[in-house]
Amino acid sequence: MLGVVAVVGEGILADLVCKELFDVCELVRVPDLGAEKLKTTDLALVLHDAWHPSVHREAEDVLQKAGIPWLRGFLAFGEGIVGPLVRPGAAGCSQCADIRSHMAGRDRKEMWRLRQQLAEAGGIPSDAWASRTGLLQMTHLIVAESQKVLQGIRSRYEERVYYFDMKTLRGTSHYFLPAPQCPVCGRLPADSREAARIVLGPSPKIGGNSYRSRSLEDLKKALTEQYLDYRIGFLNGKMMDLMSPFADVSVNLPLFGSDEATAGRTHSYADSELTAIMEGLERYCGIAPRSKRTVIRDSYRNLADHALNPVAAGLYAKEQYERPGFPFTPFDPDQPIDWVWGYSFLQESPIMVPQQLAYYSSSCGQGFVYETSNGCALGGSLEEAIFYGIMEVVERDSFLLTWYAQLPLPRLDPFSAGDRELELMIGRLQAVAGFDLFLYNATMENGIPSVWALAKNTKPKGVNLVCVAGAHPDPVRAAKSAVHELSGMTLTLDDKFEANRAEYERMFHDPMLVRDMEDHSLLYSLPQAQERLRFLLEENRPLRTFEEEFKRRPKHSDLTDDLKDILRSFRKLNLDVIVVDQTTPELKRNALHCVKVLIPGMLPMTFGHHLIRVEGLERVLRVPAELGYLKQPLLREQLNPHPHPFP
Repeated sequence: MLGVVAVVGEGILADLVCKELFDVCELVRVPDLGAEKLKTTDLALVLHDAWHPSVHREAEDVLQKAGIPWLRGFLAFGEGIVGPLVRPGAAGCSQCADIRSHMAGRDRKEMWRLRQQLAEAGGIPSDAWASRTGLLQMTHLIVAESQKVLQGIRSRYEERVYYFDMKTLRGTSHYFLPAPQCPVCGRLPADSREAARIVLGPSPKIGGNSYRSRSLEDLKKALTEQYLDYRIGFLNGKMMDLMSPFADVSVNLPLFGSDEATAGRTHSYADSELTAIMEGLERYCGIAPRSKRTVIRDSYRNLADHALNPVAAGLYAKEQYERPGFPFTPFDPDQPIDWVWGYSFLQESPIMVPQQLAYYSSSCGQGFVYETSNGCALGGSLEEAIFYGIMEVVERDSFLLTWYAQLPLPRLDPFSAGDRELELMIGRLQAVAGFDLFLYNATMENGIPSVWALAKNTKPKGVNLVCVAGAHPDPVRAAKSAVHELSGMTLTLDDKFEANRAEYERMFHDPMLVRDMEDHSLLYSLPQAQERLRFLLEENRPLRTFEEEFKRRPKHSDLTDDLKDILRSFRKLNLDVIVVDQTTPELKRNALHCVKVLIPGMLPMTFGHHLIRVEGLERVLRVPAELGYLKQPLLREQLNPHPHPFP
């Protein structure tokens, strides 16, 4: 005999499994999870002919405490479900699997309510599709896995669930990630000052011209096998855009209230898929604290000596807060709020950051501001994530500062870069999408090369203008990044624009109608909106070469050296770089890192014209004059009053 197996449950499936195991092991049939005989078993099988979620939850409580591994098998909606194999003390239990399954399902809200109803009512005795043939097939799977566990062999169903169609007898195996917030096996640590401390270490680049510490090829297996699965995945779907001039792939991040698409744009669909997966991981980490438990709730006044003053990150103006129905309230230094720990590179010590600023959906219509994904970035090392988080803050700040101050940026000659790939990208944008490209040097006082890219439609219909930005120590890379972003909007928005043209014309006359992210770009699809970009589109402006506009920067073989150069630049400007580590357990298992970078004083990207955040950010007034665009600082009332065109 291989050991002692306890079978918990009533029904045909339990009977069939007991019959097959009779000669294999010592078998104990128990009526419920409270039976005394469970204490002496090596493996428990919880088997039913229908779905009993309350029993599975009870099994976790009882068997985890008793130190007994267990495997479940049951039927639900015409499917047989086997797994996962749960080992006490290990992450990845049945509740994790259910959380992932419900989130990946299209009817997640309805299924969640049904789960609660079944738990209260006790469930049904048997699923309508519980055929004997299908149950026999499930029996063979369960018996085979039971023997493996008793022999000390790793089960195929650790962190996996097998779905078996009772009508076709076809089955598929699906990997799931343990859920860090699982009520059974989730063990999130408390947020702490010490854990927020950052010591930069080596982060060698994968190649001389690369600014990455790990290649897509290195990450490919983990990204596709562990994070993307249509049945039970962290990300549960993908779609290729065949209209875009370049390879555009989007993946779906399922959230409880909605689905969110994240995109990847490269020169190959395979690489774009991996890039989209990484953006999905970044989005997941940035939405809410999932890596540690928030433990500090207090007022800024009580924490001021060790906390970021929210005013420094930009607030709304008094008249914005006073508008009827405005969803946010003025910041009150005496009002208790949630705080998380970050790290200040200027102070070289941990600092407390309002959770509303560290995670961009924390406020959910409450609090003093709405934060976006500005400054969120994912990398193959912590240093890489910080590097790209800074680049995103710089990119968006340079775009907004240009817009609000209406800066007549120097126009760049893209062919002066001497980069064949960039030239081919421009040619493809013209040939496939019918758009001319205009590039401008939007570098601000920090010296990090920033490029404003504008695509102008040459066709009689469709979107007229699309504007994006890119920032990178290598200005050619900044330009390429911007062109890739442009490609995702040059053809895909045409139908939506034409179908809703009247709505965007109303937005042209009433900026407060601009509410969503897409509204900003589609407003400037109108030909009459082009006038608002005259400060960039003035004709007869001489073209400048990349060499004339951008200083050569030292090349490093280690990305950390580039990061340190950038940090020194901000230190000279007395601008702090604050990093909140958002890395969740799902990312740590593959040595990936995700951060939120805040640079107080720089302009945060906002969507919805009513949510412009410039109050307290005096850089937008003084930097144009410091850079020589104006003779004197701007006044608040001189800022561009129109909605920005960032997509």
